[in-house]
Amino acid sequence: MTDSIELREVERRVQVVEDNLRQLQEQATALSGRAEERIANRIADQKTKLAALLKQREALIGAGQSDAQE
Repeated sequence: MTDSIELREVERRVQVVEDNLRQLQEQATALSGRAEERIANRIADQKTKLAALLKQREALIGAGQSDAQE
């Protein structure tokens, strides 16, 4: 049950980060110069967070599947 709650929270956070990335990419297309560099750094940060969340989600899904088999 706890894994299910944690998985839902990770899924919610994945959606938030993906939305942040979409917004940042839209902003980046409208800007240039120094502001563009800042947004590029924020995009890189969000991609790093997304990768970590996806890895965490996969671990939770894997744990849930092994629990179901037992």
